[in-house]
Amino acid sequence: MNLLVTGGCGFIGSNFIEQIINKKQVFKLVNLDSLSYAANHDKATEWENHRPYYFDKADISDYGKVHEIFYKHNITHVIHFAAETHVDSSISSPDAFINTNILGTYNLLKAALHFNVERFHHVSTDEVYGHLKKGEMKFHEGTPYNPRNPYSASKAAADFLVRSYFHTYGLPVTISNCSNNYGPNQNKEKFVPTVIESLLCGRKIPIYGNGENIRDWIYVKDHCSALWKILTKGKLGETYLVGAECEKTNLEIVSEICTILNKDPKDHISFVEDRKAHDFRYAICNLKIMKNLKWKPSMPLEVGLKKTIDHYKEVL
Repeated sequence: MNLLVTGGCGFIGSNFIEQIINKKQVFKLVNLDSLSYAANHDKATEWENHRPYYFDKADISDYGKVHEIFYKHNITHVIHFAAETHVDSSISSPDAFINTNILGTYNLLKAALHFNVERFHHVSTDEVYGHLKKGEMKFHEGTPYNPRNPYSASKAAADFLVRSYFHTYGLPVTISNCSNNYGPNQNKEKFVPTVIESLLCGRKIPIYGNGENIRDWIYVKDHCSALWKILTKGKLGETYLVGAECEKTNLEIVSEICTILNKDPKDHISFVEDRKAHDFRYAICNLKIMKNLKWKPSMPLEVGLKKTIDHYKEVL
């Protein structure tokens, strides 16, 4: 495959490239990234001496550049990570989310159809389903969409565009909706890096509301292994939910990290005003991908958090 990875300098995209760059199926790997504030700029050149790797700096909202990259590299497969993802920023300034997440996805679909790609995989989020109360059934592939902020609404719109290109034009697509990721190289605006950096730098950890919001946490490399399974073996037109069956409140995550760092959470927490329309709980039912693609998560939370903390100790 001549594989286009959009957003390959971002958190999940860069971990995906590291995991699959030596796969025998990958004849050429093209990393398309705009190098926005959330990108790890070092990742743009980290693999430059690796035979199948090419880097193109471009914005997916620019169709001319997208078309040029598909043509120049004879792209046969696409995995689409590139997105604006910070919920708070989507609330204060949603324009970039509309341009990147909706228009950008449309541009990629248009180019993929024009160049007759063999596979287009779209990486989405469980946030498109809205939120759950305690005890409610986990999200599954048939859960109705109910996005509650501009970020999740823009991702939901992108999901629908991808599906429309399958049903209308026969574009060979798959979609995955994943739970909260954590691990090395995540931007510091996200929750786990914020907790770790606050503790390592002697600052208070800002916790929204009462800290009881629940997320389903997955180590990024487990997510990437699921994505490779879907890209290579997923059934066309299908959606797969990816999770690790690891529901934790924000306070429980803080406690886990504090335990690893031998700190008392009570001494380091500062509760702050809650986010607008803050989703209460996300939870993933991953039975479909486990049964149909023989995938399962392998990283225990405490081990993954320890690896993540060790990474940030090195880079801070």
